[in-house]
Amino acid sequence: MTKDALDEQPTFSTHMADAGTDAFDRDFALGLLSSEQDALREIDQAIKGIHNGTYGICELTGKKIRPERLEAIPWTRFSEAAERELEKEGAVKRAQLGPRNTVAKVEAATGGEKGE
Repeated sequence: MTKDALDEQPTFSTHMADAGTDAFDRDFALGLLSSEQDALREIDQAIKGIHNGTYGICELTGKKIRPERLEAIPWTRFSEAAERELEKEGAVKRAQLGPRNTVAKVEAATGGEKGE
């Protein structure tokens, strides 16, 4: 995947739409690869923490991380409070899901069916 994404783009003439699609696909593949590498790095650090006895201890405060947080995010390195503080300072930026039930549900369109 890395090799394909990093390969030089052909220099021969292509349609602009095809070139745009190819560029988008390449950027998308590189983004996925980067995210996967980041996730593997975090998981690898958690495994090292298990081996050296530091797993479940916040790297910022030195306090134990709540078991519920570790169950939800087994590779976390920070307590909730420390993570919030780091995010507030801009030191940690991660894609995050919004709070549960905050996305509006969309009902299936029923127009045009028999019996209406």
